[in-house]
Amino acid sequence: MAGAVTRSHLGDGRVVGWYGAPGTVIDAEIRGAEPPHLVERFGEEDFLGRWTRAECAAKLADIPMQVWLVRHGLTAPGVEVETHEVDDLVISVATPVR
Repeated sequence: MAGAVTRSHLGDGRVVGWYGAPGTVIDAEIRGAEPPHLVERFGEEDFLGRWTRAECAAKLADIPMQVWLVRHGLTAPGVEVETHEVDDLVISVATPVR
């Protein structure tokens, strides 16, 4: 992962990195490893897509995810974000709205 501008560390030890422009953040999660209590709280529909987008927004705002969830839930205001599914991963890449 040398040279990655930003990284997301997965629960199984893998790391996903972004090698593009600085000021970009990334979050990745493993499909099928969703925490049941969070899915119950926020809903099953596109859970990991919403989660990774919100995590990116929290990273860009430099706010812990626990605080972000209280303030914004699984929304991602103020960011431009793309979400992709690659194999068993859901990956969001975001930049601040300019």
